[in-house]
Amino acid sequence: MTRCKLSGGNLLSTDMKHQNINQMAVNTIRFLSADGVQKANSGHPGMPMGMADCAFVLWSRFLNFNPADPRWPNRDRFVLSAGHGSMLIYSMLHLSGYDLKMEDLKQFRQWESKTPGHPEYGDTPGIETTTGPLGQGISNAIGMALASKMMAARFNRDEIPIVDHKVYGICGDGDQMEGISSEAASLAGHLRLGNIIFIYDDNEITIEGKTSLSFSEDVGKRYEAYGWHIARCDGHNHEEIARAIESGIAETGRPTLIIAKSHIGFGSPNKQDTADVHGSPLGDEELDLAKQKLGWPVEPRFFVPEEVRVLFRKRVEHNQKIHRTWCQQFDQWRKKYSDLAEEWDSMMNKSLPDDLEKQLMSVLPDKPAATRAIGGKVLNKAAELIPGLAGGSADLAPSTKTLIGTAASVSPGEFDGRNLHFGIREHGMGGILNGMSLYGGIIPYGSTFLVFSDYMRPAIRLAAIMKTQVIYVFTHDSIFVGEDGPTHQPVEHVAALRAIPHLWVYRPADGVETAIAWAHALKRADGPTAICLTRQTVPVLERSAGFQNSLMQRGGYILSDTESPDVILVGTGSEVGVAVDAKIILEKKGIMARVVSMPCLDIFQEEDQAYQTSVITPDIPVAVIEAGVVQGWHGITRSPLLFIGMNRFGASAPASVLAEKFGFNGPAAAEMVECWINAL
Repeated sequence: MTRCKLSGGNLLSTDMKHQNINQMAVNTIRFLSADGVQKANSGHPGMPMGMADCAFVLWSRFLNFNPADPRWPNRDRFVLSAGHGSMLIYSMLHLSGYDLKMEDLKQFRQWESKTPGHPEYGDTPGIETTTGPLGQGISNAIGMALASKMMAARFNRDEIPIVDHKVYGICGDGDQMEGISSEAASLAGHLRLGNIIFIYDDNEITIEGKTSLSFSEDVGKRYEAYGWHIARCDGHNHEEIARAIESGIAETGRPTLIIAKSHIGFGSPNKQDTADVHGSPLGDEELDLAKQKLGWPVEPRFFVPEEVRVLFRKRVEHNQKIHRTWCQQFDQWRKKYSDLAEEWDSMMNKSLPDDLEKQLMSVLPDKPAATRAIGGKVLNKAAELIPGLAGGSADLAPSTKTLIGTAASVSPGEFDGRNLHFGIREHGMGGILNGMSLYGGIIPYGSTFLVFSDYMRPAIRLAAIMKTQVIYVFTHDSIFVGEDGPTHQPVEHVAALRAIPHLWVYRPADGVETAIAWAHALKRADGPTAICLTRQTVPVLERSAGFQNSLMQRGGYILSDTESPDVILVGTGSEVGVAVDAKIILEKKGIMARVVSMPCLDIFQEEDQAYQTSVITPDIPVAVIEAGVVQGWHGITRSPLLFIGMNRFGASAPASVLAEKFGFNGPAAAEMVECWINAL
């Protein structure tokens, strides 16, 4: 192939001298992405090759960012919901001056690289959220847009709008098929989130082949019914793409979906518009043919013309001027509105009172109550102390007790509130909560019945992966939901949640433990927490004089002891009271028992061995009492272990009847322990 030289000394194909700078930039993006996938011999080249034009137009003309300050509060957010096309965003970040070097691109999908197979929050500057599980990214972006609107409503003043950015993203056919995106998009349309613009990569290809195999709906009409503004464009025509984005920017009362018709694997002579280019490298021969077809040098790989670097540097310089102007305005705002500035700092820093536990415990009732009711009082006290605490439920706030009594509700076009109404959209709620947490300034919580945590599990798992601060309030935490029966009675759900690494699962036994659980969740800025609360009344537990409440923050502690215990009774939640009753009965029969309350098994298992063995003493038999399945408990001891729990689904009956039938009362538990101890 004939070569010629452009400025910068790079060797280019003869055909390339006829390309304008925009075409050159798009092909740079296209082939940086394809080269990365090819070098890794793993990945998805088709989506970046097909969406290079849309990404270029968005990043070079519209997206406001500053690589020197990647956490700038008023930056535009960009979310690649179609996370399998991760080389696209890595190419954009590299060209845009973020701390992502060429060597990082060459380490795509390698051990401890900044360029993992799917974008991962915290690994790479400029990545706003972990994406890959389809539908999650667009849901996170909607959460970011909602958080932005709430922050703008609280802090903007007419002459100084310090929060006025947009949330942009790219999604694909898979995102549109997943139910979570429908849930979140429906709520976004209802709330009139006019600050989010998503480009839908409508390439009609999934892993199995043409989308027509399973997908024939009109996505535009669906989103229009949700209340979104719809724009359409040729995904390879820059002016059409720009006009579509401009229409979204102009539409301030509705979210925007731009349907961009594109060709997956654009430029590949034999694989364009086929599933072959979706999830596999092009192959060396096909990659070379694609470069030749588009007038791009076959070698060197990972080639960036100097002209393209200059183009992106100019965009960065333009954005840095915008950034400097915003900083000046922000300084003016801080001086003029010092009270607001103090609140802004408190929210952004997630500041908490030094005596948080004491203040939360000040609202505890002095008589038996359901922990969901106690939790509602604690939540409202926390909201009084922490301005960034906001959230809601999946249409269950009257039951989960999660309304902030002194705050307004967020409603269509009105964002100066702290109560969120997610509707019956648990999965969408989970994704939106993640986006709100990632946005900054807000500590979000979401609530539903524990049995419906299954609907949220993928989003909860991502919160744990990203180590984002989200608080889940799950009530009706056991078979003692009662008459609703096994469909609404969780038996495996606490164990299933405990199985998620880095998620703390609390099951408090009374008011004090509920307050401590909330305090711990509010202090935990580096991960999510689930607080599982009862529907039924639980007793106020007696603790010895001088008991240190800080012990509860260690996950498990000795509630009631004896000099030489024959057995250790471990309980969680409402079953701690059962253990206390069983201890009294056993000791009358000469079997001495220690009672351990284990509000958070996850934290207890992270404690040092000395503390763990001081609570669960080796060589003493252990009986665990929990109205759930046994999974997860065998690791607490090497001594004999008896599990008094559930090995079946529940039944429809009053809670008191279920306690009797399933053996969750003091006499029944004591009898089982006595028989077991005598048989050892």
